[in-house]
Amino acid sequence: MSDFKDSQAISASGMRAQATRLRHVAENIANADTPGYRRKTVPFEAEAGRAATGQVATGQVKLDPSDLPEIFDPSHPMADGRGYYRGSNVNPIVEIADSREAQRGYEANLKMFDQARQMSSALLDLLRR
Repeated sequence: MSDFKDSQAISASGMRAQATRLRHVAENIANADTPGYRRKTVPFEAEAGRAATGQVATGQVKLDPSDLPEIFDPSHPMADGRGYYRGSNVNPIVEIADSREAQRGYEANLKMFDQARQMSSALLDLLRR
């Protein structure tokens, strides 16, 4: 029965990691038009102390180091003397692709979790006979 619990724990950690990733993608999309906002990325790492089991966790949130675009709008309150202000480095198309990838990863982990649950339930039914 330990293998079933381990497989469910691995799937659950994957779902938690993908959910965290989706939250940051949603935050990036919400701030796509916020001046000076830098895109956030979330790396996945082996969970501390559980590397042998395959569980994952999210690492420290990192800011995208790419340059912020300069946008010309002299009427903007944040514009400098030349009429430019720093925009956001969020690309909505990249964020949508990331959200779909995270959603598919979440769904895959959910299916694995459910499959392990069904297998353990079937094993218990066999043992009861």
